[in-house]
Amino acid sequence: MQENKQKTLDRLARLEGQVRGIAKMVENDRYCVDILAQTAAVRSALKGVERLLLENHARHCVTDAIASGDAEEQREKFNELIALLQKTGG
Repeated sequence: MQENKQKTLDRLARLEGQVRGIAKMVENDRYCVDILAQTAAVRSALKGVERLLLENHARHCVTDAIASGDAEEQREKFNELIALLQKTGG
């Protein structure tokens, strides 16, 4: 996770700011279409964070399981990856 950790944290910080901005838009009775455009941007940015985390899991956790030669660990990590892909729509 180290190589993508700062990138992930930076993206999450931006997302946090975007969500606060959306809350202010709602408080200020901004036009619904403008608010929805921002919520779409947040969803897209969150998908980017998910991709980083999935990539990290595949590159490290799954790769380590394969290298271990432990069939049970390999099955476990493979099943985790499939479950994550199903949850995230990947």
